[in-house]
Amino acid sequence: MNIKMIYAAIAAFMIPAPCILQAESLKTGRTGKAGDDVENVSRVPKKKSDLLRENKDLRIELDSLKAELDRMKEAMSCEDSLDLEIMDMIDENEDKSAAGLNPEDYSQEVSDSLLSVWYMQQKISKDSPEEYDMDSVRFASNVPDSVYVERIKAMNSFIDLPYNDIVKNYIILYSEKMDTRMGQILGLCSYYMPLIEEIFDEHDIPLELKAMAVIESAMNPAAVSRAGAKGMWQFMYSTAKIYGLEINSFVDERLDPVKSAHAAAEYLKDSYNIFGDWNLAIASYNCGAGNVNRAIRRSGGKRAFWDIYPYLPRETRGYVPAFVGALYTMTYYKEHGIEPQPVAMPVHVDTFRINKMLHFKQVAEVVGVPSEELKNLNPQYKHEIIPGNDKEYILRIPYNYTNAFIDSEDSLYAYKASEYFNPVVIKKIKDGGDGERIVHRVRSGEVLGKIAIRYRVTVSQIKRWNNLRSDNIRVGQRLVIYRGGKGPVASAGTKAKEAQPNPPHKSTVPKDADYTVYTVKSGDSLYLIAKNYPGVSAQNIMDFNGIGSKIKPGMKIRIPKL
Repeated sequence: MNIKMIYAAIAAFMIPAPCILQAESLKTGRTGKAGDDVENVSRVPKKKSDLLRENKDLRIELDSLKAELDRMKEAMSCEDSLDLEIMDMIDENEDKSAAGLNPEDYSQEVSDSLLSVWYMQQKISKDSPEEYDMDSVRFASNVPDSVYVERIKAMNSFIDLPYNDIVKNYIILYSEKMDTRMGQILGLCSYYMPLIEEIFDEHDIPLELKAMAVIESAMNPAAVSRAGAKGMWQFMYSTAKIYGLEINSFVDERLDPVKSAHAAAEYLKDSYNIFGDWNLAIASYNCGAGNVNRAIRRSGGKRAFWDIYPYLPRETRGYVPAFVGALYTMTYYKEHGIEPQPVAMPVHVDTFRINKMLHFKQVAEVVGVPSEELKNLNPQYKHEIIPGNDKEYILRIPYNYTNAFIDSEDSLYAYKASEYFNPVVIKKIKDGGDGERIVHRVRSGEVLGKIAIRYRVTVSQIKRWNNLRSDNIRVGQRLVIYRGGKGPVASAGTKAKEAQPNPPHKSTVPKDADYTVYTVKSGDSLYLIAKNYPGVSAQNIMDFNGIGSKIKPGMKIRIPKL
């Protein structure tokens, strides 16, 4: 039985009795009102017990059909490796756009943009960089177009690198407007790019794709976006799972520079196999294969990036030009006077296979490796614990500590083991889930109980995190959930305030704040509206109005006065 047959069967069971009677009369050629021959078809007296039994039988059959439908849906999802990813990426992009997280939004607060916070031993900059609306700004440069064209041509890229006014704008952005930041990024590139190039070569994909890590995270393995994407390659939870990245209470391999690069290579290769064009594969990494396919259909079946450009989501239209701009600057940074800043990362690293529970502090105190270096080289271990009892994991340490590690390995695991692996602490970590902060969009048929079971949380937790006063939810509503229940705990006096979680850098706008009423115009987005009101973000507007990212012309929204 295929899925269409199941849908048809379910629909048949749901046809009201008068419709069944009418269908029967048409089939037999009889027509008429009650009292004609039609009444002989159905007017057979039945006992109440018979009707109840028939109703029960029909319900059992319907439930079995629905169960089979769910089973087949799940099987279809497993067969299409991009199925779940498409839905999550579309949801993710809606959240990004609503919050102003567009490629041109180079803000300190946006951890998945080019100007994300710095990490490791780097000094964290507290100055918010200048923001640019790349749809309206037009940069000028002393470099002639002919020079840009010749330089791009000389790069001899396997991927077609276009040049036009839009691309030029991004080239100037990266090479001239962001020269200091690019110096920091290039310093990190000197360490990470050889690793990425080796991995991409192993997967037989163009090495030029490495520039995407600059766009996604500014080469920050610990980057976390507001939408929940993590790591240097900004994987969402479900996409990471599809591509084999492990995520649990102890480990998040999205933060592993090596494993996440392998996953990114596989994703890009899958996308290229779908579209047959690397520029479209790059675009799909940003908005999902579904949005790219939709743009292709709207363009009349055209399959070149610039042909479908007008039909792509706004934030994706700048993604390929940004890729060209980043790749150009990585190649010609010297010509623009950019100097890569040195990073305190070890030149050589050794890896060890760990088959027992091991804490970073054990390695630091026994072997002498500074804890910060262990964190920098192994960001995937969320609690500084390698859960080697469950399976084999990798530990990376600077090569100059290799001999000391080998000499002390026999005694290393026993050192303060009872202190670092206290059963109560370990159980608390395991019971807490992975603490993944996600935004769940309510779909048709979902209730709080079903959502709670899916994410291993309680209904009361979901209600507390989202300030819900009842169990009622609506289709399309977005719920903040901390997977496994490991979320913020509200205390007396702060419960109402913490019930509506916000990113650490945002504060909740008081509901009684003064405001201005704004009428949405054609072409408006929350991001563009917010830019007209200093100090107000798109997220502030959503929180203050209790709305999602979608707005329509003529809609009246309140702009808080901050």
